[in-house]
Amino acid sequence: MIYQTIDEANTAVVAKIVAGSPYLLDVVPAHTVISELGEGKKVLLHAGPPITFDNMVDPIQGACIGAVMFEEWTETREEARELLESGAVTLIPCHHVDAVGPMGGITSAHMPLLVVENKTDGNRAYCTMNEGIGAVLRFGANGDDVINRLRWMRDVLAPTLSKAIAVRGEMNINVLVAKCIAMGDEFHQRNIAGSLAFLKEVAPSIVKLTDVDQTAKEEVMQFLADTDQFFLNIMMAASKAVMDGARMIQEGTVVTAMCRNGYEFGIRIAGMGDQWFTGPVNTPKGLYFSGFSEADAAPDMGDSAITETYGVGGMAMIAAPAVTRFVGSGGFQDALQTSEDMTEITLDHNPNFPVPTWDFQGITIGIDARKVVETGILPVINTGIANKKAGLGQIGAGTVTPPIEAFEKAVLAYAEKLGFKG
Repeated sequence: MIYQTIDEANTAVVAKIVAGSPYLLDVVPAHTVISELGEGKKVLLHAGPPITFDNMVDPIQGACIGAVMFEEWTETREEARELLESGAVTLIPCHHVDAVGPMGGITSAHMPLLVVENKTDGNRAYCTMNEGIGAVLRFGANGDDVINRLRWMRDVLAPTLSKAIAVRGEMNINVLVAKCIAMGDEFHQRNIAGSLAFLKEVAPSIVKLTDVDQTAKEEVMQFLADTDQFFLNIMMAASKAVMDGARMIQEGTVVTAMCRNGYEFGIRIAGMGDQWFTGPVNTPKGLYFSGFSEADAAPDMGDSAITETYGVGGMAMIAAPAVTRFVGSGGFQDALQTSEDMTEITLDHNPNFPVPTWDFQGITIGIDARKVVETGILPVINTGIANKKAGLGQIGAGTVTPPIEAFEKAVLAYAEKLGFKG
């Protein structure tokens, strides 16, 4: 369909987002659903727009080394680095293969992926599962404990959840999001309600499994109970599935992806399809754990800003006033002001997800790149803060904004596509 105006196209994209219907279908090995990770290929997926190994920040390089060790492509970490530096490992953005990844986003063939389908448009999206906190791959840790946990997730957690979901049936993510936004989650930095709701949904099915031994079932249940951010990865896959469905329209200035790789911040808009528009990535501002400061922080990274693209996370700060202090904000009034500011650069409210603390207005929906450029107001992204050195993990939490250059480039490119000359 050809739309007569940009506003008409944007309205159609927003309608697609509202109509999106993401369902969690399964948990499967990555190579079974992403052909680029097929057997025998040395390929790793990463967060953000395209990047080479030499431009990756230390935590992402560390995560790449951990993935090489997990896949047993080399015997030592020194050999793993040499392999990566030689260019023998192909690096592909998660977004290029219908996937998203948190922080470094490093994903390899035998890591299990959450499978989410947008029933409205029939497209699927994938995301790794949350590893928990502490020394984890997504923050660049690659010690034996990290690799062993990844192998447990591959061998125990993933098969158990796959079987449990098969027993329970596919899971409507919109229902969980609507329920948990009323319980104080914003689905980027705070996922406590969502993670517990997910456990509530799968626990009875896990208990019923007769072909999984009792120890494994207990380990899985305990891991899910302990992992407050488990739902984040489900939310990321759901957001990716819905936003990819919406960008099938391929017209308009609605932002359909935001992501960062520690080097560049990239965005996509509906009318420019797969093209990335980038600018230098910023370092988050926020609250640091004891003993750390901004001097210890890595530049921002991760595909998790797909949640803000969908309208949650920092865009829905008012839904989770409890998280404001954790990300270094002042309190309820700051949360309210943030969400009010976000209405200046978005097109509508999503009626599927009313926010009780916002007089039951829906979350904002449809970041318009034109409005960002016109107002100078940038999307607010909630994020974890990684130590700039691989393996030292999360050192705080805060907020970050994209570079306005990315939006300026996107708007200019779309104007040129429509035949306008500067």
